[in-house]
Amino acid sequence: MPETKSYETIAANVAAVRENMRRAAEAAGRDPGEITLVAATKVQTSETIRNAIQAGITVCGENRVQELVAHLEDNAYEGAKVHFIGHLQTNKVKFVVGKVDMIESIDSVRLMDAVEKQAAKVDVIQDILLEVNIGDEESKGGAAIDEIMALARHAMECPHLNLRGIMCIPPATASDEENRAFFRETYQLFVDMKEKLGDNNPNIDCLSMGMSGDYPLAIEGGSTMVRVGTALFGARPPWHPQG
Repeated sequence: MPETKSYETIAANVAAVRENMRRAAEAAGRDPGEITLVAATKVQTSETIRNAIQAGITVCGENRVQELVAHLEDNAYEGAKVHFIGHLQTNKVKFVVGKVDMIESIDSVRLMDAVEKQAAKVDVIQDILLEVNIGDEESKGGAAIDEIMALARHAMECPHLNLRGIMCIPPATASDEENRAFFRETYQLFVDMKEKLGDNNPNIDCLSMGMSGDYPLAIEGGSTMVRVGTALFGARPPWHPQG
């Protein structure tokens, strides 16, 4: 069972991360207010999540459907928005669509169609991001770079989906310079998407990139949303699913 992190500990970490975000934004000539901090709450208790929201977190990001469902039942996210940021299987979309404010990890037509079908069923407009496999890693989810625009155009044809932008996760082994290159490439994809589709969809405004180890570089590279877990909550304990 993961240990609950105290409000005081989380509040200090939130302040430190926000200060680093401010410095990175100002160094890049950007407004810190245009960058959203998403607390990646994987393997955290409901009480830890409540403490994080009390400490000023406004968006929580969940990686696993099982944890999302449990925290929703606990009403742990009260006062914050919720994003689904992990790999989503088509047979699990019913537990996510309409339950979260945004799904950041749409990476195929098949998954998109499943989300559209469920959104129509529950009569919601679901915000989504397209996940790009920017490092072209076989072991990682995300669409190939050259598939993103076709996916984006498909999203525009789905009446119950609201395409908001792109998400990426660079390779874990990437150096700072490699990360900068990955973030630049993802930013250019985002700009291209806005230019080609913006007349029909003015809501493309989210570029989700950067985690605990690289979020200042992501902000330098144009990110509007950083997903931070370890820097807020400390190293994660092993996850042992029940049942």
